Amino acid sequence: MAQLITFLLIPGFSLLDFAAVAEPLRSANRLGGPLYRWQVISQHGAPVIASNGMTMAVDGPLCELGASDTLFVVAAYEPLEQLEAALKQWLRRQDSAGVTLGAIDTGAFILAEAGLLRDYRLTLHWEALDTFEEQYPGLKVSHELFEIDRRRITSAGGTASMDLMLELIGRAHGRELALRVAEQFVLGRIRPQQDRQRTELAQRYNVHNRKLLAVIERMQQALESPLSLDSLARDAGVTRRHLERLFNTWLQETPGTFYQRLRLDKARQLLQQSDLSVLQISLACGFESPSYFARCYRERFARTPRQDRVILAGRAQTPAD
Repeated sequence: MAQLITFLLIPGFSLLDFAAVAEPLRSANRLGGPLYRWQVISQHGAPVIASNGMTMAVDGPLCELGASDTLFVVAAYEPLEQLEAALKQWLRRQDSAGVTLGAIDTGAFILAEAGLLRDYRLTLHWEALDTFEEQYPGLKVSHELFEIDRRRITSAGGTASMDLMLELIGRAHGRELALRVAEQFVLGRIRPQQDRQRTELAQRYNVHNRKLLAVIERMQQALESPLSLDSLARDAGVTRRHLERLFNTWLQETPGTFYQRLRLDKARQLLQQSDLSVLQISLACGFESPSYFARCYRERFARTPRQDRVILAGRAQTPAD
């Protein structure tokens, strides 16, 4: 019997995310027979507006859903903004009924709020990872493309969701079918879940010095409690002066300026994606003084953190984003 997949669309979802999980099923059916059925729902049965402003019709509301094998919560921007208590209760009932629960992109926030990710390994979009870990410190979060842990399936979103679906198709119906589906979408290869979500540091910064790359990676790992330049140089096995020369040669800035930029970028993500106060965000990004944080933030982004939070929140809900 064909497996029934349900997609729950949350307002602001990414159309690419949805296509990446739905289209491989269509192709698998075309190449392998009637293997999958699917239905698309929203909380109340109304059409759902995607992040690009396009409207997606659905098959019905939660209350009309029959039994399904797997349910994917598809979300992107502001996933918790319209989360209702009734949806959390409904998701718990689905879990009790034995439905496998999945989350695409930031759909993991909704499953977490419903208490359905405890003791499961999960992943989500890299841009939301810091915020998620701040809000749910007890959950097991990975940085991989996707995770399949018993009756929980999560994806980082975007093209990673296609890799996830190809993995699921391969497990259920054989590697050969998964490869044929991948070829239909002109994919050069099926990425394993261990592939990185983000571009390699060397490509992102156009840096090819191993010691400098190691220092940048160390900086990214220590944003909340910044390390001293002497400590970073010692860990890399170079002198402080040599490390300063490396930053100047490859990045045309000082280590301190680069490090602070990383911390301010993280602060901006938290302002957009979390309900943490400005004080909490300043501490989470290694600024002990809120006034100093605000001054640095304004110098980098030409706005105060509070001004930027209002603007960023508005942009996240517009079709242009």
